[in-house]
Amino acid sequence: MNRMATHMPRRRGICLVLASAPGGGKTSVSRRLLATEPELSLSVSATTRAPRPGEEEGVHYFFRTPEQFAAGVAAGDFLEHASFLGRSYGTPRAPVEQALEAGRDVLFDIEWQGHRQLKQTMPADVVGIFLLPPSLAELERRLRGRGQDPEDEIARRMVAARTEMEHWHEFDHVLVNEDFEATVAAVRAVLHAARTHRTRQPWLAGFVAQLLRV
Repeated sequence: MNRMATHMPRRRGICLVLASAPGGGKTSVSRRLLATEPELSLSVSATTRAPRPGEEEGVHYFFRTPEQFAAGVAAGDFLEHASFLGRSYGTPRAPVEQALEAGRDVLFDIEWQGHRQLKQTMPADVVGIFLLPPSLAELERRLRGRGQDPEDEIARRMVAARTEMEHWHEFDHVLVNEDFEATVAAVRAVLHAARTHRTRQPWLAGFVAQLLRV
């Protein structure tokens, strides 16, 4: 029995989608998850927006021109792609599929359009979590607390936030991100539960049959 347990087959990986309105906390929660979950890695997206100070090619994003991005879409290189605030974002297909086959989990910091496409492309692999702010006033306070965006950009993000939150019901799990530590704990609980779902362990039927063999 112990010998069998030490040679368990690998489970299939999970696509963990963490979404929220702008300023909803998904980036902070994502960073904590990546620091505490060694089997979890961040999916690096391609984008047409310009790099921000400190961002590196292939680490934070793959930065592409609109023409390069459109060519990738036409070639089927993305699992999902979407436009947000006038910029395009997409998830490269190959590295995600390789990670799932190897039993590694992939974290997605994407918007609702991307989540919807991922669910259509690989429905058995996606676990979606949406973070809601405790109030719109708190959301605006968080956006202003960044100290980077001008007033017109904050106004645009507040409008975008309302659109994002209209799609909360498309996600498997919804959390109100009022207390950061509690939110992180809840997201980790969802991840740990998803890892043991029977559909992600196709070898279980044979294993149980062996256990019960007389």
